[in-house]
Amino acid sequence: MNNKIALITGAYKGIGLEIGRQLGRQGVTVLLGARSLAKAEEAAAGLQAENIHAYGVELDVTNANHIGSVASHIEKEYGKLDILINNAGTYLDHLGNNVDVMRSTFEVNVFGAQALTEAVLHLLKASPEGRVVNQSSILGSVGTILSDEMYGSRSVPAYTTSKAALNAWTAQLSIALRDTNIKVNACHPGWVKTDMGGEHAPMEVHEGAETAVSLATLQADGPTGGFFHRGEALPW
Repeated sequence: MNNKIALITGAYKGIGLEIGRQLGRQGVTVLLGARSLAKAEEAAAGLQAENIHAYGVELDVTNANHIGSVASHIEKEYGKLDILINNAGTYLDHLGNNVDVMRSTFEVNVFGAQALTEAVLHLLKASPEGRVVNQSSILGSVGTILSDEMYGSRSVPAYTTSKAALNAWTAQLSIALRDTNIKVNACHPGWVKTDMGGEHAPMEVHEGAETAVSLATLQADGPTGGFFHRGEALPW
């Protein structure tokens, strides 16, 4: 893992930062993306204090200039990208059930992930073992939405629909890249103690990062085009 480069979005705190920590402990150089460069660099400094090769990058996934700059930086500094973790996400359903909330949610959760992935795809192809991990949610599983313990009793259409779309895009991207060295998977982190999950969530942050890390470090015979939680395949 010592020569691998990883880019993680939404990584200045929570699960994203913990993914960076766990990958960094395996020897991966991690680039922590955040909308604020100051927050990204502060997060990176924290990991550097743990002897992890971490660097902060300014990256709002809805900002085309940020995406272009990060892609150019990676190409210039490393010439490849081994791991892309589309972790950045937003939950806006508390603002109302309307098209503006739906559109804003999709901009981050779906279009941002797609735009960034397309921008760095040539760098992933330059890696001997490119890996793309899309941070999804069981709430995006169409087959389980009505029975889900957390949200089955109330409507959160923007978040759930965006994650379902992210899942479908994950499957489609894996088909497009099936003849390459890139594996593409989605993961459900679980109900985790984060700003979004709340303090009563049953899982700790380090546990919530584990599925993404395992998919980011898959061996050559590992799966692609799947949706997973802690090694278990989940229904789309």
